[in-house]
Amino acid sequence: MNKDKRLSSCEIPAKKNKKTGNTNRHYSHQGDFTWKGVKINRYKPEGDDWAGITRQALIGASGETAKFHLRYFEIEPGGYSSFETHKHEHVVISIRGEGKAQLNKKHIGIGFLDVIYIKPDTPHRLYNPYKEPFGFICIVNAKRDRPKPLKNKVDFKQKT
Repeated sequence: MNKDKRLSSCEIPAKKNKKTGNTNRHYSHQGDFTWKGVKINRYKPEGDDWAGITRQALIGASGETAKFHLRYFEIEPGGYSSFETHKHEHVVISIRGEGKAQLNKKHIGIGFLDVIYIKPDTPHRLYNPYKEPFGFICIVNAKRDRPKPLKNKVDFKQKT
C-alpha cells in the first residue's frame, strides 16, 4: 500500500473490543472542515437562543467509552451559541477563522489555534461578529449535565 494513502474508517481493522464494544475509527478530513463519515447536525435540536451554528460529533456519538467527547462546531458570520451555564467544563480550540467568547461579562477574541478553558458554572457563549466562518474543536466530559439557558443582558453582536 502507498505510504501516503489515507485510510478511511472502513479500512481500519474493525474488530470490536468484546468488553467495551469499541472499534477503531478514522475520519478523513475532507479539506472543507468536514470529515468523511461524520454527519453535520444542527447545534441543538431545538431552541431560539442560538443561530447560524452547526455541530459535528467526531468522538462520543458512536458508543466510544472515552471519558470525553470531541466535537467540531462552526459558526457562520453573525451566528452565536446559547448563553448558558452548566457544571461541566469545556476546552475550545479555534481552527478556522476568528470568533469571540463571552465569559460572564467579559468578551475575548479567539484566533487560530487559541485555546480557551471554560470552567464549570461559567456563563458563556461563543459568537462570530466577523465576515468569515468561525470553527472550533470543543472537548467536553462524556458524562455531563444539561445546560441551563441564561438571559443575555449584553448585545454581544456589537462587541467586536
